[in-house]
Amino acid sequence: MKFGVSTFVTDQGIRPAPLGRALEERDFDALFIAEHTHIPVERRTPYPGGGDLPEVYYRTLDPFVTLAAVATVTRRLLVGTGVALVVERDPIITAKEVASLDLISDGRAVFGVGAGWNREEMENHGTDPSTRGRLLDERLRAIVTLWTKEKAEFHGEFVNFDPVFQWPKPVQQPHPPIYVGGGGDAAFRRIAAIGDAWLANSGSPEELRPQIERMREVAGREVPVTLYAMPEDAEVAEGYQRIGVERVLFYLPTMPEAETLARLDSMAGIAARFR
Repeated sequence: MKFGVSTFVTDQGIRPAPLGRALEERDFDALFIAEHTHIPVERRTPYPGGGDLPEVYYRTLDPFVTLAAVATVTRRLLVGTGVALVVERDPIITAKEVASLDLISDGRAVFGVGAGWNREEMENHGTDPSTRGRLLDERLRAIVTLWTKEKAEFHGEFVNFDPVFQWPKPVQQPHPPIYVGGGGDAAFRRIAAIGDAWLANSGSPEELRPQIERMREVAGREVPVTLYAMPEDAEVAEGYQRIGVERVLFYLPTMPEAETLARLDSMAGIAARFR
């Protein structure tokens, strides 16, 4: 089983380059970072974690600028979004950003995607929350078309463009892996249609096992699983290993550099037991 880190990179915590170097020095496999363009001050949508929304949600750096900085100081670390809010993104620009990251990183980009939960945030981008699932699916298909076709053309309900040229094309072929976030059959059908892996939310091994079975039933194939926000507990990690999780991501709180490095040392000590 592989070990990575998921976190919010903000203006108040460790900078991207030192974070990337520290992860690779400690033999972590991957870095997945969150995205939120902004958070509306007046918000009706409840925070899924309960209670007040943590400040990191509205202080996140742009994910692709951040991951590009990480990529330039690392050689092995996978650099991924966990997750990119495609329902708030122009698909043509996003296709170029991911392909550019894949080029800069020499083929280490991972495109983690999700439909999002904050209705007011997506409404500010002109997205109707009631159709965000269909919008996400269509934008993903358009992005893959831009990555894989010399003369890309797409005509759908939400995305429409005549033949275009767009470079760079991704280094990874046919394209960077798409990790689909979320749970339930809607997300699992998305995996079946266009996903390469499931980016599962945190949950105990006992809770996750039937979800993995259902996901693979809907997808119709053996889809690898990366688990977001695993506790710092070796016994819990053993449980995930037993049910066949490919990768677990420790949740790294957003902290200054010295505290971050100490926390990563603790996480690396747990990961070392599985090597």
